[in-house]
Amino acid sequence: MKCDKKDLLLYAVTGRAWLGGRTLAEQVEEALRGGATFVQLREKELAGEALLAEAREIQALCRRYRVPFVIDDDVALARQIDADGVHVGQSDMEAQKARALLGGDKILGVSAQTVEQAVLAEKNGADYLGVGAVFPTGSKADAEDVSLDTLRAICRAVSIPVVAIGGIGAHNVEQLRGSGICGVAVISAIFAARDIRAAAAELKARTLRAVEA
Repeated sequence: MKCDKKDLLLYAVTGRAWLGGRTLAEQVEEALRGGATFVQLREKELAGEALLAEAREIQALCRRYRVPFVIDDDVALARQIDADGVHVGQSDMEAQKARALLGGDKILGVSAQTVEQAVLAEKNGADYLGVGAVFPTGSKADAEDVSLDTLRAICRAVSIPVVAIGGIGAHNVEQLRGSGICGVAVISAIFAARDIRAAAAELKARTLRAVEA
């Protein structure tokens, strides 16, 4: 399965911090009902059988909703369950190696903070880029800031889709108008909301206005 840029409009990244008695799958399904177009499983606190079970459950949901499903960093797990792909950061597995392990038919996303990183990622087989943090974020303490000018420069420098990440919500997504992005990746903007479905729907509508500008 390859992703189209329209699949990247509202990219939901999982987070366990706001479960509040619900399962992660229940939260993800609410996000999908609200219009999430892409799901990444990012579970730093899980491993082994627990992570495998979570991955299979979320994967089944995404297949039902016909939404691409990728695993954060873990190429071995992605291969084990035949996920749609994987997303790697600059400090994780090199994109070229990840592509070789995944094969050419899977989705490979790569994080980038500079034009140089973005161009190299595309050269090494990335299908899309996650660029950020474009706004301050509490979800990733070591996230480096990326200016709007740099975001625009990256979008101009590559031919693959670019997703903005970091601190994005309904209140600020339209500040990214005209940058060249095709979508946004979020965690708390969806999963920390009391009404996940409504939060996803509102953010999707605002993001659509931002990318069409």
